[in-house]
This record gives sequence, C-alpha cells and structure tokens, in this order.
Amino acid sequence: MIGDLYAQALAGASAQIEYLDGTMAPLNSAPWFRLDAADQSLLSACSGPTLDIGSGPGRLTTALTHRGHYALGIDITPSAVALTRRAGGRALLRDVFDDLPGTGRWSTALLADGNLGIGGHPQALLARMRQLLRPGGAVLTELAPPGVTSRVDRVRLRCGELTGDWFAWATVSVTDITRLAGAAGFPSAQCWSIEQRWLARLT
Repeated sequence: MIGDLYAQALAGASAQIEYLDGTMAPLNSAPWFRLDAADQSLLSACSGPTLDIGSGPGRLTTALTHRGHYALGIDITPSAVALTRRAGGRALLRDVFDDLPGTGRWSTALLADGNLGIGGHPQALLARMRQLLRPGGAVLTELAPPGVTSRVDRVRLRCGELTGDWFAWATVSVTDITRLAGAAGFPSAQCWSIEQRWLARLT
C-alpha cells in the first residue's frame, strides 16, 4: 500500500504524511520533478559512478546521465523506476539493502530529499553506504536545518481515506551529522546551505 500511495502522489494526487499523534504534513511531489539551485550543487559535487538511493522520478539520476556521468537510481516503487527510465535515466526496482550492482565500487552515493531517513536508522544506512562505496567515496545527503531535533518518527502515507502501513523515518539535523557520520565511519562532514536546503558531503 505504501508504494501504491506514493505512486499516486507522483501522479499528482493530494497526499499527506500522517504521524502517530495525528499530525499531518503535505507530501508535495512537485519538487521531485524539477532541478533547483541546491540540486545543481549536489550534482556538481558528484564524481565518478553515482548511485542515487530513493531516486523517485529520477530528476538527479537523469540529470547526471545527461551530464555524461554513469548514474543509477534505485527505488522501491515501480512507477518511480518507470518515470526515471522514461526520462532517459537508468533505474532499478531495489531496496538499498538488497543485492546491488557495483557494490564496493561506487564513487558517490546520493541520499537527497531527506533520504538519510530511510528505514529510521541513519547510522545503519550510512554503514550500508560504506559497503557500497569504493575507498575514498563520498555520500551526498540532505539534512534538516540547525536547531531541528534529530529524531525517528512512525509515519504513514494518506490519500483521502486510504492509508498505508506505518513505517519508521528519521530526521537528521545539521547539528548532529558530524557525530552520526563519524560513528558510521565517515570522519569528515562538510555542510553547506542553498536556498534554505541544507546539504552535506560525508567522506
């Protein structure tokens, strides 16, 4: 059901993120289809073969491909994979913890759009990045602003009366990334902000 509701959001349906306490937040898919200045900065920071985790409709995967990079998007939603391929990018229907091509040889791993929150355990996700990356490779990720409390929430997607299953999602603040990244084996965390989006390069 999560994938079905996410697919509806990608198709333009009105969707929301619902928290355990009943709080709702809009799930706005429009930014996932267009590049902004922060995206351009992330793209410029990519080097070598790049794996885009939770690639959605593939704006970053496709942009890298058009720039001449080898890029591969992975997503758990078939419609997202189809959208990426339709736009000219490479994409596979995979979970980040599945067997993946190029394990240990990727130069860059992208966790844009808050995807460091996947699974609700960012340290475990970063440990997985170390398996996927070649020695000296980098993670490019997006973070919550300084002062935001890092946390793990139980959330689900809602479209009207339809709801998905509850799942864990983490929020990681710029304030906490150096400690978290260091614990996962990335001793360097370089952070910057563009148009109110906070980005980091972990090496």
